[in-house]
Amino acid sequence: MRTSINPKLALGLLGIGLIVFCAISLSVGAMNLSVSDVLGSIFGQAVDQQTDLVVMDIRLPRVLLGVMVGAALAISGAVMQGLFRNPLADPALVGVSSGAALAAVTVIVLGGTWLQSWTGWLDSLAIPLAAFLGGILVTIIIFKFSTRNGRTDVGLMLLSGIAINAIAGSATGLLTYVASDEALRSLTFWSMGSLASATWQDVAIVTVPTLLALAILPFFARALNSFLMGESVSYQSGFNVKQLKRVTIALTALAVGAAVSVSGLIGFVGLVAPHLVRLILGPDHRWVIPGSALMGGMLVLVSDILARTLLSPAELPIGILMSAIGGPFFLWLLMQHRSRIRL
Repeated sequence: MRTSINPKLALGLLGIGLIVFCAISLSVGAMNLSVSDVLGSIFGQAVDQQTDLVVMDIRLPRVLLGVMVGAALAISGAVMQGLFRNPLADPALVGVSSGAALAAVTVIVLGGTWLQSWTGWLDSLAIPLAAFLGGILVTIIIFKFSTRNGRTDVGLMLLSGIAINAIAGSATGLLTYVASDEALRSLTFWSMGSLASATWQDVAIVTVPTLLALAILPFFARALNSFLMGESVSYQSGFNVKQLKRVTIALTALAVGAAVSVSGLIGFVGLVAPHLVRLILGPDHRWVIPGSALMGGMLVLVSDILARTLLSPAELPIGILMSAIGGPFFLWLLMQHRSRIRL
């Protein structure tokens, strides 16, 4: 797909759009605030203590968490689509998010039993680390299962993703059955996704791996571009294919695991954001990766604003809204690519 839009200008506009939605998200809610009130709190000149509390302790960590979670899921989707050479690849659709969530739920439900001796010394890092390991394990299984003779089979990848989602759903259901009342409240958060309990610690947990992925993955952009023409072409072009697979899989699993560990399951961001960016900037991963990060942050922020305001003062789980957006988009995507899909 060719585009006449200057990529740097388009990325700049996406960045401005993200800042605008950050300002809106900081201003709207049960207590509406002006932009000057928000800026006053951020720069230490709050008009009153209540405004400072709302901005600095509730809304700012929530906004930053939404931006980082959206960026982590979106760049993971963009890289997986390039690595699998499949426009339908998405961390949630192929089971990576489910695997990360299942590992996190296992630690929540069984954390007070025999698992305590394994996870107790990790303290607050036990759940994010479990989510990371769950995500990377599922990613490796899918990649091994769907790749034959160096080629990734679309049908096998989707079917293995469906099977893993079903297995993870079944295991999560079993854990829900044996969970305590306190753990059940946490499981609702994991199954539907939410930013409502955002803290500065959550922001730190997801920011570090997301920035690490954003710093390293662009160095593999040209290799991913050549990988789109086939693994053998990429190898003959001088790229280290084995290193490409290992590093990109590890970084995407790390980013998805961190995002799921602090926000629960928020699907379709990794599917929708990269495709919207490709419609604007074309398929070059040099622009798709940073563009997806900005677009993913915007999508999650818009969904979070709607989640907080549509049924105010009640709040909808953000995962429900993203599914309402992503489901029709996925059907449209299937219609566009149905001639290429052979199950």
